[in-house]
Amino acid sequence: MTTLATGPDTLTRDALAVLQPGFDGTTAPDWVRRRLGEGLASVALFGRNVVTESQVTALTAQLRAERDDLLVAIDEESGDVTRLDVRTGSAFPGNHALGAVDDPGLTRAVARELGRRLAACGVTFDWAPSADVNANPDNPVIGVRSFGASTDLVARHTAAWVEGLQSTGVAACTKHFPGHGDTNVDSHHAVPRIDVDADTLYERELPPFRAAIAAGTRAIMSAHILVPALDPDRPGTLSSRILTELLRGELGYQGLIVTDGMEMRAISGTYGLEHGVVLAIAAGADAICVGGGLCDEGTVLGLRDALVAAVRSGELPEERLADAAARVRDLARWTAEARGAGTDTAPHPEIGLIAARRALRVTRTGAASPLNSPLYVAQFEPVRNIAVGDQTPWGVAAELERLLPGTTAGSFTGDGAASQVLAAADGRRIVAVVRDEHRHPWMGAALDTLLAARPDTVVVEMGLPQAAPRGALHIATYGAARVCGVAAAEAVVAG
Repeated sequence: MTTLATGPDTLTRDALAVLQPGFDGTTAPDWVRRRLGEGLASVALFGRNVVTESQVTALTAQLRAERDDLLVAIDEESGDVTRLDVRTGSAFPGNHALGAVDDPGLTRAVARELGRRLAACGVTFDWAPSADVNANPDNPVIGVRSFGASTDLVARHTAAWVEGLQSTGVAACTKHFPGHGDTNVDSHHAVPRIDVDADTLYERELPPFRAAIAAGTRAIMSAHILVPALDPDRPGTLSSRILTELLRGELGYQGLIVTDGMEMRAISGTYGLEHGVVLAIAAGADAICVGGGLCDEGTVLGLRDALVAAVRSGELPEERLADAAARVRDLARWTAEARGAGTDTAPHPEIGLIAARRALRVTRTGAASPLNSPLYVAQFEPVRNIAVGDQTPWGVAAELERLLPGTTAGSFTGDGAASQVLAAADGRRIVAVVRDEHRHPWMGAALDTLLAARPDTVVVEMGLPQAAPRGALHIATYGAARVCGVAAAEAVVAG
């Protein structure tokens, strides 16, 4: 039996090791560099930390000057959820577009190229892919972040994505266990609940995670969701039944378990941030994602001290904290040893656009009719979820303005959008760009009015294509990444 040291230094170092905090700024803050010397083993990058790839490379080099095996994490799913391309839109289509193509080799190649870019920037840990089966098309937070609604499809593409990314030495983090696809509440705001029986969960939600484990995923992220069939009392992130008995026990997973963002209201608003972190480690989580919102030194020290106090009071077993810290250090060691992997194959920077073009679904009501005169692009703006964020541009306007000089655009939302579009178009051909029309009644109503007045309108759906295709030309992109917009604009001009 191993005898554990009980000194405050050991506890402090272990408590810091399990935290994956974010920070402000585009250079390494002094407080982060100082804490790296005291045991902090991970940091997380968010959109606010990214300006250019060269700047990120310099930032990670600053951090690694303090700790060479540092885990540098990022939430880079590609598609709608991008941090590396937060200011331009992603150079890679997201999961739903890849699922629509259904070529695991293409998915593997896209993830490999993404991993190459991340590794070149010094990023070693990616909180992706989403392995959620999008069983509920009204899901407000998953949607096009999922490969699709078919369990088998999601499983094979999850495995391919994990393999592609990790071939470059960047660790994958498959999420959101035990499956966030059948929710109708965003866990950023409240605790979602999935009321299905255990058989359905085992047959629908769990196979993609089994596939990820078989593919060697280095990490799995927990979901802040209540699944009464598995645990009627605690959400996944805080449930030992889900993290320890199911994931570790039944599924045999031995890698890192990291939580979803702990500031999300599903946890912080119900249990409190500090208590929630203690409960998560006690339940079987190894690493704590924090810093999407709270990203100051005081928050990190408060969480460190809460973990140390929980060990001293007996609420959190010292062995559990030590095991969690050891798993974080093990993953950090793997990424350090794997650095430079995948450099023996040629880069493929065009793979994202190739994949986006293959994903398009184009429906015409008549023969193709190329467009060569200026258009009016009406972008219908939904409220975006927090995971996507509101910084990243989307749509087809910029590319159409390049392809057809004189094209102009406007953004619209809510009742009255159609009349505003008709007035602004001033007789020009209209391209109406929507995102999840089926989830926003005002979008559907606006298209009804617009198409009645202008049946030659082109409709581009950049979310889930659940509504029936309509318009003189209907283009479904299966996501709003920049490359999806480029591919859609090419299809618009081709008519």
